[in-house]
Amino acid sequence: MAAAWAAVFPFIMAPEPHRVWGMGACPGYLCAAVAALSSRPRGRAVSVCLALGGAVVVPFVLLVLTGTAQSEVGVVERSGLLTLRQATPYLPDPHTVGEVTPYLPGMAVFGLPRAVLGESGTLPGALGDARLWCAVAFLGCLWAARRAIRRPAGGPSAVDGGRSAVGGGRSAVGGGRSAVGGGRSAVGGGGGASRGYAVGAFVASPAVALPLCVSGVDLPLTGLLFLALAFAARRRPVAAGLALAAACSLKWTAWPAVAVAVTLLAHHGGTRAAVRGAVVAVGGTVLLVLPSALLSPGPLVQQVFAFPTGRGPFETPAASPLPGRLLADLGPVGWYAAVALLLAGGLAVFVSLLVRPPHALVSAADRLAVGLCVAFLLAPAGRFGYLALPVTLAVLARLVGGAHRKEPAHDLVVRTSRPARPAPVPAARVAR
Repeated sequence: MAAAWAAVFPFIMAPEPHRVWGMGACPGYLCAAVAALSSRPRGRAVSVCLALGGAVVVPFVLLVLTGTAQSEVGVVERSGLLTLRQATPYLPDPHTVGEVTPYLPGMAVFGLPRAVLGESGTLPGALGDARLWCAVAFLGCLWAARRAIRRPAGGPSAVDGGRSAVGGGRSAVGGGRSAVGGGRSAVGGGGGASRGYAVGAFVASPAVALPLCVSGVDLPLTGLLFLALAFAARRRPVAAGLALAAACSLKWTAWPAVAVAVTLLAHHGGTRAAVRGAVVAVGGTVLLVLPSALLSPGPLVQQVFAFPTGRGPFETPAASPLPGRLLADLGPVGWYAAVALLLAGGLAVFVSLLVRPPHALVSAADRLAVGLCVAFLLAPAGRFGYLALPVTLAVLARLVGGAHRKEPAHDLVVRTSRPARPAPVPAARVAR
C-alpha cells in the first residue's frame, strides 16, 4: 500500500519535492515488504531499516543537499532571519503571499540555523535547513515522551486511573499473579523491541516520512503536543505546561491541547496540578509571543489569524475541498456558517472534556485528535495534509504509550496466590 502511494507521485502533477520523495520511497517500501516476508530472525529489523532508508534517509538527504523543499520551509527560514534583524518574524507590508508568515513567533526558532549558517549549497548551509531541526525536535520529543511514560510517577498511578499501589492490604512482593498480568513488567521485557520496530515503521510510513522530507514544519508541533500529553499522564504539570507553551508559540492550532492536558492533569493530580499546568502553559505562551505582539501587532493579527482563515489580503494556498472551505466559497454567509459550525464543534469537544474527561494518554490523544479533525474539516481554509497531525497523535499514543498504561511492576499491587499467614500467638498466651 505504501509503495503504491509513493509510486504515484513521480507520475502526477505533484510538486517537485513530492516526486523526489516518491522515487526514493517506492523502492524502499518494496524492499521492506520483501524483507518482512523473510523467515530470517532479523527480517523485521531489516524491513524497518529498509523502509526508513528509502522513505526518510535517502530523499531527506537529497532534498536538503539540493535545497528543494515546499514553500513553507523558506517562510520559516526567512522568519528566523527577520527575527535576528528586527526581533519579529513578520514583514510590516508583504506584497506577495510568499512574504506572509502564518506562524506564531516560536516557529522562527527553526529558521535561525539558516540565518546563522547561510544559504544551501554547502555542507554548513545544508545543516541550516529548517527541516533538519524540525526532524530533530520531533524525534527528540518522541524520545522524551517515551522516557516520561516509562518513568514511575510519584505517588498513585497516573496512567491507569490513579489507584494506589498499597491499597487493600495486599502484598507488593508476594509470589503470585502480577496486576500487569502474567508477571510481565510494563517496562522493558520482550515487547520493547517490538514497540521500537512499530515506532520505526510508523516514522517510515507516508504519514510521517513525506512531511518530514518535504516540509517538516508541523512535526515539532505534533511532537510537543504528544510530549505534553505524556507529561500530563504522568502527573507532571510543570513539564506539561512548558511543552504546551512551546507548542502554542508555534501555531494557534495547538491551543485546544491546553484544555485536554489540563483535564488529564485534573483527573490524575487534582485541581492544584491542573491549575499549575494551565498557569505555566498560558504564562509561557504569553512570554514567547508577547514581544512580537508588541513590536508588530497589526502584521501578527493579519498574517497569523486573518490569512489562514481566508480573511487576509492574500488568498491562502490551503484550498482543499473540505466542508469548511466549500461553505466559505459560497460567500460571506457561507464563511460565517463555517465559522459557526467550527465554534459549535469546538464547544462540543469542550463539553465532552467536562462530562467524560480523558483518563489516560490514549484517551487524551484521541480527544485532542477529534478536536483537531473538527477544526481542520470545518475551518474556512484548510488542506488534507493537516489531518496527518491528529492521525499521528492517535497512533503514537498507542505505539509509545499504549503498552505503558499500567504502572511499572515495582509500583503495582501484586495479588498473592496464597493466603496471608496468621500473626504468631505469644507463647505466654498459649500456655494459658
